[in-house]
Amino acid sequence: MDKNARKVQNRDTNPCMEESFDSQKCLDAYNYNKRMCSAYFQRYKKCMKYWHNIMVQRRRDGVTPAMPTAAERQEMLAAVGGKPY
Repeated sequence: MDKNARKVQNRDTNPCMEESFDSQKCLDAYNYNKRMCSAYFQRYKKCMKYWHNIMVQRRRDGVTPAMPTAAERQEMLAAVGGKPY
């Protein structure tokens, strides 16, 4: 498995893995008709934007690692009452 494939499948480095898999499942189900899966794509984009903003803010604040671990992300999502995207 190459480096990029491992990175995509690592829960600590990919906060939107669930949304990514859901998008792929939708594409598979609808024979790669992208119009049928636009809601899944939007949810993935919102997820990536949300966690990117978190990562940027943590860098500004000097927090390492910039991307929260999977456990930290679960705690953060629970604190805001679920996924805000």
